[in-house]
Amino acid sequence: MEDFTHFNDQGRAKMVDVGEKPHSHRTAVAGGRVLVSRQTFDLIRSGGVKKGDVLTVAQIAGIMGAKHTPDLIPMCHPIVMDGIDLRLWLDEPRLSVEIQAAVSCDGRTGVEMEALTAVSAAALTVYDMCKAVQKDMVISDIRLLSKTGGVHGDYTKEEAEWATQRR
Repeated sequence: MEDFTHFNDQGRAKMVDVGEKPHSHRTAVAGGRVLVSRQTFDLIRSGGVKKGDVLTVAQIAGIMGAKHTPDLIPMCHPIVMDGIDLRLWLDEPRLSVEIQAAVSCDGRTGVEMEALTAVSAAALTVYDMCKAVQKDMVISDIRLLSKTGGVHGDYTKEEAEWATQRR
């Protein structure tokens, strides 16, 4: 069991002790999308969804999701985030709502899960706000795009598309 960091000597789950790790500046960027129909896309763009401004509400939900990550993901440490920048935009050729979250902190553990949770909460909110119009929306491609800091070093997803579509 010594190779498994999230299990104690009884084989039960534990939260890793990060108390001895040095503080470092950490960032993470995650992305995702919600594929919608032409009708739903047009309603989002025109502001005609009955529940309100889909992109603004989803942006706020994503920020709240990042802040509540340790309440949702059992082994995540509560951390003080320095910033959360959540962006949503409409991609007409794809008929999608594109979502990107950038999270940063100075701490002992990374913010990848916070960025991924932000994207997930935003995507679920888009679905919730539009489900009266369309039930078969597809939430897809939720993924880590990049991270910096920490003992495991930097990571950038080799995905030419995401770099050209950052907004």
